[in-house]
Amino acid sequence: MSDILSYLFINDANILMRIIFAIILGSIIGLERELTNKAAGLRTQILVCLGSCLFTILSIYGFSTAVTLYPIGDPSRVAAQIITGIGFIGAGTVLRQGLTVTGLTTASTLWIVAAIGMACGCGKFSLAFVSTILAVAVLVLIRTFEVKIMPRNLKHLRKIKISFVCKYDDYEEIYKKLNEMFPDVLDYNHKTVDEEADKLKVNAKIFSSEKNPVLQIYKQLDNMNNIQSVSVKEIFD
Repeated sequence: MSDILSYLFINDANILMRIIFAIILGSIIGLERELTNKAAGLRTQILVCLGSCLFTILSIYGFSTAVTLYPIGDPSRVAAQIITGIGFIGAGTVLRQGLTVTGLTTASTLWIVAAIGMACGCGKFSLAFVSTILAVAVLVLIRTFEVKIMPRNLKHLRKIKISFVCKYDDYEEIYKKLNEMFPDVLDYNHKTVDEEADKLKVNAKIFSSEKNPVLQIYKQLDNMNNIQSVSVKEIFD
């Protein structure tokens, strides 16, 4: 009976510490992902870190008997397959729409969290802790740098199509305002849609680095009294 109980509980305090450390460090990175509303959030990061830790522990201790009986074997192969497994999970977070690719950073965090979990499983607590701090610093500080210092980074530019109707007499005034509001105009054209009412339909394609460009541009155009039938949408080439 005592032998059965020993299998059901973890008697090694060092192994238990590795598991707890993996959960804590995984939750630190997971919290940052959760607060930024990413696909792989708190629970996912914790589970990836914990799973990597467990697989590593099993690689080290779970096959000790097999290594004794078969010295040629390599139990570290179990831990090595963690990288392959994380690749499948990370691929599920990457999405592509036209030229826009999202989820690469989230996939990268899953990759680093798996490495942190493996470090915990090996008992390399200082390495795991320093890696976690550096990972969070990169996620937070570099994002702040990109938003505040590099707001017009080409990586964040999106192509937007604008359409609206205006009177011919207001066209020149509107054209000047649009050039002031959106200096990165790719294409600009207009055509007559109602000769009797003297109305034109204007189409323009612009670049925008706004986080939610469609909503922001729509609000700007909707506030202009001399245009009608405003349409704003993102273009995915």
